[in-house]
Amino acid sequence: MAYVKAGAAGTHERIERLERVEVEAALARINTVARLMDSLFAVPGTRIRLGLDAIIGLVPVLGDVLAHAVAAYLIWEAKQLGVSKLTLWRMVANTLIDTVVGAVPVVGDVFDVAFKANMKNLRLLQRHLEKQGYQVAAPGAGRGPIIEGDYRRVA
Repeated sequence: MAYVKAGAAGTHERIERLERVEVEAALARINTVARLMDSLFAVPGTRIRLGLDAIIGLVPVLGDVLAHAVAAYLIWEAKQLGVSKLTLWRMVANTLIDTVVGAVPVVGDVFDVAFKANMKNLRLLQRHLEKQGYQVAAPGAGRGPIIEGDYRRVA
């Protein structure tokens, strides 16, 4: 899912100390939880996807608190990866917007479907890791090694 280029310029100290396997495991956990919370189900006949965040958000107060706790876990995982403070604050802002607006009855439930804070936070984390010298595979890409080269059509 990700690997660091040896001696990449600007690589964060915390990320350099982590083993590739640790970073990949953390990214896999974050990816799984973010997709579970924000885009688990597809609404038939539309391009709309919703996750457990929108469903548990229907339960007043408790659902929003639970969704916020899961989002806080994702931010904690990102902090363990050595994400910059600016990126962490952007992730916190996404989570707070989702929690505060999501707490409003009816409007918040529609907002939870449209504003996918966990997926936004996942993209922020991936972008940060790429800037630090990691190559993050696209969602749904194979788990094998990255093979670079040229190809030539035969026949």
